[in-house]
Amino acid sequence: MKAILNGLGFEKNSKYVRDYFFTTNMRASIYMSLVVIVLEVWMIIRMTVTIFRDNLQSNMMHYIEKYYVNYFILTFTGIIMLILAVRFMRGKKDNRYLCTVVKWVFTLVCIYFGIKISLNDYSKGEQILTFLTMELFSLCLLTWKPYIAFVLASASYVYFYYRMNEMVAVNTGEVGTTVATQINFFIMWISTMMVCIANYNNTRMQALKDENLEKVNTYLSKISIEDELTGIHNMVYFRNEAEKVLSYVTTDRENAVFLFFDIENFKSYNEKYGFHEGNELLIKVAHMIEDSFKGSLVSRFSDDHFVVLTRIDGAKNIIGHLSGEIKKLQREVHLELKCGAYKPVGDEADVSLACDRARFACNSIKKHYDRTLRIYDKSLEDKFQLKHYIVNNIDNAIASGYIKVYYQPVVSTKNGCICGLEALARWEDPNYGLLSPGAFIEILEEYRQIYKLDQYIIEAVCRDYRDASDNKKPFAPVSLNFSRLDFELCDIVGYLCETVEKYGVPKNFIDIEITESALTDQQDFLPNAIKNLRSFGYKVWLDDFGSGYSSLNVLKDYQFDVLKIDMKFLSGFKDNEKTRPILENIVSLTKQLKMLSLTEGVETAEQFSFLETIGCDRAQGYLFSKPVPIETLRERISAGELKISPELSA
Repeated sequence: MKAILNGLGFEKNSKYVRDYFFTTNMRASIYMSLVVIVLEVWMIIRMTVTIFRDNLQSNMMHYIEKYYVNYFILTFTGIIMLILAVRFMRGKKDNRYLCTVVKWVFTLVCIYFGIKISLNDYSKGEQILTFLTMELFSLCLLTWKPYIAFVLASASYVYFYYRMNEMVAVNTGEVGTTVATQINFFIMWISTMMVCIANYNNTRMQALKDENLEKVNTYLSKISIEDELTGIHNMVYFRNEAEKVLSYVTTDRENAVFLFFDIENFKSYNEKYGFHEGNELLIKVAHMIEDSFKGSLVSRFSDDHFVVLTRIDGAKNIIGHLSGEIKKLQREVHLELKCGAYKPVGDEADVSLACDRARFACNSIKKHYDRTLRIYDKSLEDKFQLKHYIVNNIDNAIASGYIKVYYQPVVSTKNGCICGLEALARWEDPNYGLLSPGAFIEILEEYRQIYKLDQYIIEAVCRDYRDASDNKKPFAPVSLNFSRLDFELCDIVGYLCETVEKYGVPKNFIDIEITESALTDQQDFLPNAIKNLRSFGYKVWLDDFGSGYSSLNVLKDYQFDVLKIDMKFLSGFKDNEKTRPILENIVSLTKQLKMLSLTEGVETAEQFSFLETIGCDRAQGYLFSKPVPIETLRERISAGELKISPELSA
């Protein structure tokens, strides 16, 4: 039923479809009015020539009343229709109401003209082609809703038939129409209506297709420059527009500044309240930043990061106000808005580099709760150059042997002897000297290059084991640190198995450390990877336990062999009375879960003694040794400073 009503024009069309119909009718009106004008001018000329040729001037008033008036009225309305339709198609949209009125007048005049002329023709025994032509012109060339066409066609056909039926038919000499004429007339009405309905529905279907296409194009155009979640501009738009702004001669480059915003602790907020709440927070913050920097370029960079190109004047006050507003949004998780700023120097126009430097400045104050803003300066420039040096030279450093494996002993609390080693990377660079992991690990993770380093460490550790085994040198099981990205960027488990087999390393000599934070990213591949590692015979450790917000959930959802307690628990050992009972309970929990416990960050004999007392299985820290090269470790073992557990040296 609904489809029938829609087909008859009773549905409510969208604005796009209504506009499509109107434009279609204006285009058709141009063709229709041109044809009408040409025909009527021809008819006027033809009749005038006939009158003067046949010397009928004495009947001029008769011809004027019967023909000329109709011709001139139709021609005049056709000209008006043509002018308005052409103006509309050229973009003069302000005359739409007038166009509608004239369209109706033009249609009614055409129908009236068809009736008037064809009645004259019928009275002479001629065909009623003018009426049929005008019906088709006005009701079929123009597109009407079927129910409107029905009213117009029915009224005109009924009126025309009524007038015909009052006249004497030339062929019969009697008043009224014949049965054949009645049947033909009814068929003509049906045909007119069918054409009207078909024309309307074809136009409507095309309008709906075009509307859908328009929506798709609008959506594609929108997402090409707009961030899908927050609704503000994305980085594609930002880069393009920022380049234009920087190139304008009217731009005050001296006061231009790039700002990079980061919501600190957003990840913890997401974990605690869920992705929906996290997304709502991002949307609020995005629009707060956009509203605060009206007239400036504002975009979402990625995740919980935003960038702004604005004037430096007053920016500091705006940032301070924003920081205060963000704090009002926090609940149990502390939120901080951090901002890094970079002022382009001279003719610099590299937007990506400017954003990267502003981001670097922002990252430099993370975890500094007393600072909200950091402006990029010379000291940061040096660090920034080091960052790019690391990214660009990691492959060369591996190939040239600049990456070294340092080993830090893990000792048993039962006898104080080495029961394991942790493999840690050090970069001995010819230009920068010795680089600690803190200088390059996060950078390699940020640029998704960390798997190259971790694969190299696997190879180096297995090689060291083979050398120790072949030359009867002391060695202990080694724990390797795997990044979450290792599992994402390469088949790290497959690579480990191949390398272990290549060097003939026993599976019980390789342990895998996975940080607690890596397991809170809700990546589907990590649970399977951990299961695979354990099924292949490797022990898996949970590293940095207690450093995040989901520690107990991680213990519930995953199976580990060793729990490595974060060094922060020992940082307040002397002064914080809560430290000892917390550690004691964690160690007790590991025993209940059938795991070994290992506490890192041990620096004093008192701490080690306490760990031994509460039953912690292993310890690691500067009390025993800093990370050192394998040669140094062996020298200390040979000198008696460190001892290998009897079961390993046997």
